[in-house]
Amino acid sequence: MGRRYAIPLIAAALAGVWGAGLAILHWQGKSALLDRLEAPLVDLRFLIQGPRPAPDGITILAIDDQTVQQVGAYPLPRTTMAQLVSKVGRMQPKAVALDILFVDPGPAEGDLALAKALGETRGVLAAAGLFDRNVPYDADAAALNDLPMVQRLLLPIETLASASAVGVVNIATDPSGVPRHIPLLVRSNSQIIPSFPLRTVSVAMGQDPVLRADEVAIGDVATSTERGYALPLRFYGPSGTVRTISASEVLDGQADEDAFRGRIVVIGATVTGGGDAFPTPFDPVLPGVEVLATAMAHLMDGDGLVRDRRVRFADGCVAILLPILFVLLLAWHRGIWGFAVIALVTAAWIGLTFAAFTRGIWLSATLPLLAALPPAIVFGAAELWLDRRRADRLSVQSRTLRRFQPPSLTRRLAEDPAFLMKPVRQKVAVIFIDLSGFTGLSELLPLDETREMLRGFHALVDQEAVRHQGIVASFMGDGAMILFGLPDSSPEDACHAVEACVGLCLRTEVWMADLPDTIASQIGFKIGAHFGEIIASRLGGDSHQHITAVGDTVNVASRLMEVAASHDADVALSDDLHRAAGDGCSIFESGLLEGTFPTAIRGRSGSIPIWLWRRSHTHMHSGSGERHRSPS
Repeated sequence: MGRRYAIPLIAAALAGVWGAGLAILHWQGKSALLDRLEAPLVDLRFLIQGPRPAPDGITILAIDDQTVQQVGAYPLPRTTMAQLVSKVGRMQPKAVALDILFVDPGPAEGDLALAKALGETRGVLAAAGLFDRNVPYDADAAALNDLPMVQRLLLPIETLASASAVGVVNIATDPSGVPRHIPLLVRSNSQIIPSFPLRTVSVAMGQDPVLRADEVAIGDVATSTERGYALPLRFYGPSGTVRTISASEVLDGQADEDAFRGRIVVIGATVTGGGDAFPTPFDPVLPGVEVLATAMAHLMDGDGLVRDRRVRFADGCVAILLPILFVLLLAWHRGIWGFAVIALVTAAWIGLTFAAFTRGIWLSATLPLLAALPPAIVFGAAELWLDRRRADRLSVQSRTLRRFQPPSLTRRLAEDPAFLMKPVRQKVAVIFIDLSGFTGLSELLPLDETREMLRGFHALVDQEAVRHQGIVASFMGDGAMILFGLPDSSPEDACHAVEACVGLCLRTEVWMADLPDTIASQIGFKIGAHFGEIIASRLGGDSHQHITAVGDTVNVASRLMEVAASHDADVALSDDLHRAAGDGCSIFESGLLEGTFPTAIRGRSGSIPIWLWRRSHTHMHSGSGERHRSPS
């Protein structure tokens, strides 16, 4: 019992350790495999949730194909950019953010015009950081000293930078190129540089951001971040979901001022072939400017994804508990109910992650499943292998044990383990068969030959008993007791017993004929059969029991073997058996049947009528008083 519970508990503990290891990696953001597996499930959740309306506080001014065709150049000349910024500035936006890098000087006239335009409005320019790796976000960063470190910072030229604020436009993508985070802060040597979205919203709100644990607050709006102040992106929809207006409309003076007044205006390129586009769940080519605008919307409305340490802690707890639960479920029930519960729990967790996602909470669908399924599969496979081994071992044991019990009794005991625990009175036919002269012969024969003789004799007795629906209750050295009517009685039991008597005679004659003459000439056989009531029960101790039959019927059948031998007959059967078999049992027509004879039974008062049956060619062996095969 202790081992039965110890193995599942040890397996559950190991499964918990496995889950804890993955949970730690997830907590630290150091499992690339988890991120790769989680990415398509996140995209699926976006698609199931569907597009959402973007906040109204942001307008994208797109330098699109129409604008480039109108101006006749790309990138737009800086004088044109200055004209664009001036016209937007006169519409009283909260801020004008240019998602365009001005890292190289242009014509002096254009640079000065653009600097003047930026100075007349609350402008923000883009800077870019160069990193050793493609993804600058380090999820293990927890303090300012651990922020992503840029190797080189590409800043706007001094003429423009002095007239506006600056923010870094870097976007963190997963291996498939989908934007997942915006690092809100980066380090460059000893400087901490805010991101382009963070700087823009801060300028627009007129307040500096306040950094808290897993949170950035600007004014009354607090936005949840991951470790290292990384902002998870929660896409609104395909390109154009965030209000987008062509820059050509502003240059032509045809733009609706209400689309800019009191809003953040983000100027960026959406021109075909511009290269600044990213694949997202809703759109394979979402412009980079709309990705940045999405981050700004999160900072303004606080509607981004929540994946802070509390969420990761919840993921980790489930990753530890789920594999333990799965292993214990498999240990409890490996049938359909156990797997059904596992499937239900798995579906429930996936459903919970989808439901939480619609409310902006990013629970990991991958971590708990990756933590739970491998231990469950390994444990389940190991249990199935052990079950198969146990089944094979039990099958061997069952086959072995069946050789010690008749098949019909074995089946009954398997169906009813309490069979014959209480004695049962039942009418049965009883046959005894015994080899004559075997005791003396066994003194002369080697042990191996004696064993082989008994093996052959027992085999034919068993075959004949089974063929006539009887059971060998016991082998007694060179003899056997056969019962007809156990475990269940039948009106044909007596007839089957009579048929078995004749069958045993014929089979034993053939068997003896195959023995060497020196052996066959010294042995014979005798059969006694009777029909009546017996008491069938189990006898023995707690360690071993056997099924047997006792009663006067058994004693009479045993004594009738002596009667058969004394009358030079093959079989001596009682008149009770003959009458119970009925006239329809004509098997004795193959030999000589004589009777009835009142016969005294040794050890029993009175006499009973009996019948004698013999083969016509038998004779008495000199001096033996027992029936033998005539020598050839």
